Amino acid sequence: MNRGHTFTLSFPPFTRWVKRLILIYAVVYFLQVALGSFAPSAEGYFEAFFGLVPAFVVHGWIWQLVTYSFLHGGLFHILFNALTLWMFGSQFESDWGSKQFLEFFTFCVVGAALITVGVSYTGIGGVSSTTTTLGSSGGIFGILAAFGLVYGDREIMLFPIPISLKAKYFVAGLVFFALIGALQAAAARPGGNVAYSAHLGGLLFGFLYVKLVPRRGLAMGVSESYFGLRNSYYRWKRRRAARKFEVYMRQHDQNVKFDEYGNYVPPEEERKKNGESKSGWVN
Repeated sequence: MNRGHTFTLSFPPFTRWVKRLILIYAVVYFLQVALGSFAPSAEGYFEAFFGLVPAFVVHGWIWQLVTYSFLHGGLFHILFNALTLWMFGSQFESDWGSKQFLEFFTFCVVGAALITVGVSYTGIGGVSSTTTTLGSSGGIFGILAAFGLVYGDREIMLFPIPISLKAKYFVAGLVFFALIGALQAAAARPGGNVAYSAHLGGLLFGFLYVKLVPRRGLAMGVSESYFGLRNSYYRWKRRRAARKFEVYMRQHDQNVKFDEYGNYVPPEEERKKNGESKSGWVN
């Protein structure tokens, strides 16, 4: 809940897309558990098809850049991501609106996936392009990075512990411990866990979104740029056509005038612009 400059972790609002995402995570995780209990081989195919497998992505399975975020590797994994999405994502959806929040979250999820795919082909840490990555941690870490940047000086009350601290320090602590845990897991099982690259990718793309994307969002910025370029092109065509028409009319001993925007200027308007009037008097 947002009370003045304090953001308490007790009961933040359940905004529309935060609620929908958490419900989707819960349903998909239940399906994973059910398949694992009754059809383990089907669970493996399910995770291979919808999880993030870099070797599959580079061969055209691009839906995995998004769908991997709906699957999770364990109960603690989904609880941490859902809780963090609720605590911090709801603030962005309240301030930015559902459409831009969903754009931002997808931007971080896809960005984290791209970083994971790239790292998997470097051989760093013995990772493999056939390793499956699951979970929305890339998007979650993007939210954490953005929260620390946008609301860094906001005080957070750590309910029920009577301690408050600035959001940027709280987020930095969460990110630090989560990254240490992920790196230790990767070191313990070389090539078996590349989630840390998704975390780093989410942090990077969360930072890039806040720093580089227009305030009204990526889609709005791209739309405004497109229509701006299109309108500039049409204005250029209009002025070019006007100049050609002026030349054509002069060749036929007639004088016409267009303004700098390519709009036709009637002779009366041109005389008034030059200080003339219909009666011939100048005041």
